[in-house]
Amino acid sequence: MQIRTLEIGVGLFLLAGLLALLLLALRVSGLSYGASDDTYKLYAHFDNIAGLTVRAKVTMAGVTIGKVTAIDLDRDSYTGRVTMEVEKRVDNLPVDSTASILTAGLLGEKYIGISVGGDEELLKEGGTIRDTQSALVLEDLIGKFLLNTVNKESK
Repeated sequence: MQIRTLEIGVGLFLLAGLLALLLLALRVSGLSYGASDDTYKLYAHFDNIAGLTVRAKVTMAGVTIGKVTAIDLDRDSYTGRVTMEVEKRVDNLPVDSTASILTAGLLGEKYIGISVGGDEELLKEGGTIRDTQSALVLEDLIGKFLLNTVNKESK
């Protein structure tokens, strides 16, 4: 009977450890159980989204204020449309704010950085950030540099 109690105790301990690892993995990955009521949606259109993913963070002054919830192609303007959920505590974003796709480090993950504008009118639920700056694609930059180098040598 003592051995069975010991086996059940070890089994429960392992189960608790696995649940703790699962919870830790969910928190690190940014997954959540559902949509939060403390957020509002904003939209932004970019010419090139290149590497931005759903659940990427949205930051302002280096502080995470939200996340990307959807990335679609706008069939009218042929641009990438990004849907963001921003925390309601940041409800004072001016309509002339700028959204840029930035990279953490040289080759790190992509995220959206918001720079505050100076207009008195504020973005509301479902508002669109008009001033955007697309992702810098390293391959395009290298290609332009090499093309310019070849053109200079041939002259």
